Amino acid sequence: MSRYTGPAYKKSRRVSFSTLENGKDLAKRPYKPGVHGQDRKGKASNYSIQLNEKQKVKFTYGLNEKQFRTLFNKAEKMQGIHGENFLKLLESRLDNIVYRMGIARTRRGARQIVNHGHILVNGKKVDIPSYSVKPGDVISIKESSKEHKAMKESLEAVNNRPEYVSFDDKKLEGTYIRLPERSELSSDINEALIVEFYSR
Repeated sequence: MSRYTGPAYKKSRRVSFSTLENGKDLAKRPYKPGVHGQDRKGKASNYSIQLNEKQKVKFTYGLNEKQFRTLFNKAEKMQGIHGENFLKLLESRLDNIVYRMGIARTRRGARQIVNHGHILVNGKKVDIPSYSVKPGDVISIKESSKEHKAMKESLEAVNNRPEYVSFDDKKLEGTYIRLPERSELSSDINEALIVEFYSR
């Protein structure tokens, strides 16, 4: 199945969750898309609730189903809590780290920047958005891309960054310091429901 390239706002409204993490996608129309979006009522089943939670995370990080399930299975083999491990693996993707550092305004934009070869990991070009970044890895912008207009505008607009990444605005490079703590990630995501969904 190909990757969804349509409006992000529609996906956010579908799962009643800001997948862009800024609230703008739900500000004007905080109801389901479609002509009957405002009329849908009734109690959701457990399956529906679990599926919605899975879709929230999948849309937020921009993965297809195969990638999502592969990462979920990888998290199961790690020590610790399955759901939390899964979120940490998602946060460790290169496109997400580029987004968290502020090099791109959205994860979709970060994915494009990585795909186009603008990003270096420990001095080597990596153009795979799903590349798993390890704590201590240095992420930098390629020398010939340092005047890239979209990246410069995004970096100028950054107000704050999560504590598990650092970025030097002069050198245009940052470090993935450590894996994030669960408390540093969205409290609106219930990863236990995703574990339940795949445990059916």
